[in-house]
Amino acid sequence: MPVCDGFQATARIRELEKAGKIRRNIPIVAMTAHAMFGDGERCIDAGMNFYVTKPLNAKVLQELLNKIAIIRSSPVEEES
Repeated sequence: MPVCDGFQATARIRELEKAGKIRRNIPIVAMTAHAMFGDGERCIDAGMNFYVTKPLNAKVLQELLNKIAIIRSSPVEEES
């Protein structure tokens, strides 16, 4: 990414959500060539929701996108 990396972009998106400038949690999927121990945890700890590695498996990606679609189709809870 020309301006920031995925971790910086995720932090900014989560800041906007916390500030109320984005009403709903945006699902963020980390995709990386790094498959070393701890990489997935680092992404989740940074605020990303999911993690996939390259080379990308089409079936795994489809299952993940279906999971995100189901989550996103559930009603948003209104805060009082």
